[in-house]
Parts: sequence; C-alpha cells; structure tokens
Amino acid sequence: MENEPQTAIPSLGDVETWVFDLDNTLYRVPPPMHAELDARMRRFVSEFLGVDPERAYDIQKDYFRRYGLTLRGLMVNHGLDPRVYESHMGGGLDYSGLKPDRRLQDAIASLEGRKVIYTNAFASHARLVLDLLSLGEHFDAVYDIEAADYRPKPEIESYRHLCDLHGIDAERAAMVDDIPHNLEPAARMGMTTIWVRTGAAWDEDDAAGPHIHHQTHDIAGWLERVAAPC
Repeated sequence: MENEPQTAIPSLGDVETWVFDLDNTLYRVPPPMHAELDARMRRFVSEFLGVDPERAYDIQKDYFRRYGLTLRGLMVNHGLDPRVYESHMGGGLDYSGLKPDRRLQDAIASLEGRKVIYTNAFASHARLVLDLLSLGEHFDAVYDIEAADYRPKPEIESYRHLCDLHGIDAERAAMVDDIPHNLEPAARMGMTTIWVRTGAAWDEDDAAGPHIHHQTHDIAGWLERVAAPC
C-alpha cells in the first residue's frame, strides 16, 4: 500500500538527499526561451498529427494536464518515438538568457547532503542548463525523463525508481518543485516537500495542501536560511 501524506512536517535536519526540479525551480525560464519552446512544441504537434496550430495547441495543453507531459500523451495516444521529439525540441534553442546566480550557487554549495536533479526534460537540456548556471559541480546525478522510462512526474512509480536507482531513503530526503501536484507523490513516500512559488497558473493558495511542508518565492534565500549554521 502506498504511504499516506505526512501528518507532521518532517525535520529538515534529517535530510540526507535533496531532490531538485530544474526548470522554473532553480531558475526562471526566460520569457523568450519559454515562448520559443511553446512555439516549437505547437509546431511539432501540428506537423506530427497533421492538425492546424490552434488544434495542436489545445492537444498540447490537454496532454500536459492529463499526463504531466505533452510528450507522454503523444507516446501513449499516437506512438511517438521520444527521440524524434527530443531532436526537434532541443537543437538550436537560445540559452543566452541564462546566467549564474551567485547566491544560489553558494547556498547549494553550503547545503549538506547529496543533490539530485529530477526533471521531466531530457538530461542533455538539464546538464547544459546546470553548466550555464554554474551549478553542475554540486549535483551528483540527473534523473531525466528517459531514466524514468518516459513516465513523467507526478507518476509515483518514477519517484520510486529514482529512489531505488540512486539509493535514496525517501524519509530522509527533500524534494523541491515549482508544481505543487508534483510534490504529492514525494510526500506520500515520506519526503519533505518544498514548493517554489512562481506566479504560474497553478500558483493558488489552495494548492498548498497537507503535502506541501514548506513554500517560498525565493529558493536561494530559503536555502541560505536552511544551510546557515545554527
């Protein structure tokens, strides 16, 4: 039986492994980059399914809501080869808006325990972003959508696989994500959860249910306080 949500907030002092989402959690995706990704995805869906751009947009958003990732919806319903999707979405993307944040670098460097990236994106994107943010050296592993066998958050089997693969004790781990729904399986497994609030469409006060143990609008500042000596 799956673990029920925590009734008490786990202690941050017990955390041995920090699991971080990447996009819009450790950095905010610059608006031009977000617009480019959205346009690429819409164009891909339109061409792959042979539908007009407006219909492609509706399908894209519907699959994101239903499956946690548009890619997953295209795989399940249309037999898409994920490598075709990766090659279309990744090449030539403009990353020039990404710059290191010294406060975040120092806070993560000072944070005790292992650090792992858990992303619904591909590892090639994640590692490039980490390098551009000068954060790559602080992370022990990147668990991406391919490692998850294309089962995106919030599918709990992927969280279990992450823990099995990297020897993570969920009850001594913390997960940081910008989408509150993605933190539900983590809490059910016993992880401490931290919601990074970004003002996105799902950023409503009523989203902070019992599965949210901490929340912040400033992840660098929050980590500074956690990492500071008592």
